[in-house]
Amino acid sequence: MAMPKRMSVPTEVVFPAGAYLKGGVEPVADFNAPQREDGSRPQQLDKDSGLPLWQVLVFDFDEDAGKKDSAVTVKIAARYQPVPPENKGPLPLTQVGFVGLTALAYIDDNGARPRIVWSFKAADICAPGQEAEREAELNKAAA
Repeated sequence: MAMPKRMSVPTEVVFPAGAYLKGGVEPVADFNAPQREDGSRPQQLDKDSGLPLWQVLVFDFDEDAGKKDSAVTVKIAARYQPVPPENKGPLPLTQVGFVGLTALAYIDDNGARPRIVWSFKAADICAPGQEAEREAELNKAAA
């Protein structure tokens, strides 16, 4: 069976009540690489594409989400820092969608009981409902 480790999933399946960005897009530090002279770390590169990795903190307001699952980090593999959509609401949270969102299940055995958790990675971030349009743009640019 040739089942991929990472499964493609639409944003609305992972975040049925919407995904809400807190803060901005930040580079993912590579803690396996040696520190630079100034003490900082280089940016981590995606193992599959070789592109730099960025991360965003997203809140999930789904009533069924557990306490540990109500805020998740989504990594984005992109050559340049992704730009989230403009926040047009009164709250400091921006509703977002993800282009090319994938999920990877793994076992977290750091707590009292092991549990299955998910790692999320995307190709880009966009306004909700614009995932298909943005994905078509990315595919056209890659061709």
